[in-house]
Amino acid sequence: MAAQLHPHDVRDIRAAGHEIGCHGYIHERPELLDPTTEAVLLDRSLDTLEELAGTRPTGQRTPSFGCSPDTMRIARDAGLSYDSSLMADDHPYEILLDGSSSGLIEIPVDWARDDAAFLVTDRYGGLRQIPDPRVLTEAWHRDYLGAREEGGLFQLTLHPDLIGRRGPSRALADLVVRIRADQDVWFATHAQIAAAVSLEGHPA
Repeated sequence: MAAQLHPHDVRDIRAAGHEIGCHGYIHERPELLDPTTEAVLLDRSLDTLEELAGTRPTGQRTPSFGCSPDTMRIARDAGLSYDSSLMADDHPYEILLDGSSSGLIEIPVDWARDDAAFLVTDRYGGLRQIPDPRVLTEAWHRDYLGAREEGGLFQLTLHPDLIGRRGPSRALADLVVRIRADQDVWFATHAQIAAAVSLEGHPA
């Protein structure tokens, strides 16, 4: 687990006021696991992050957005308040399990808002495209404008080894400057969004 290899980074991130969430234990593929193994790995991840960060995560994003038929039940039984792995909607919603309220809020993702969709190169392919990072700023800003028009959610999936490089990080900074110019925007953690949805039925 990356957190165990870099414990000081976890503590520094938490100390800076950022949320710590689960993203698998060994970047496993939940859809290939039996329910017991999936539950054990989630508990191990939660325990490890709680030990390192001093607070237990309240949500998860599964590795590569993978889910088994048991993933959401396992997340609920582990005491999580939200998941952020599904793509059924653009707006947060409560997940139903067996037709009943689960208390688990889904904060949807989309490949179009994932830096990997723009920045991963097919190393062994015949074509190695090197994208212009400014494409990120423009594509994501258009997505943000749509979310703003709807009064809805705009969130990104970012990987430090991709977005953290010089060009992409500057593109992300440019995007944040544009969004911050709209002074009525709420910058929130996933935990805060989940709490707002639980209380109001929709994001605040």
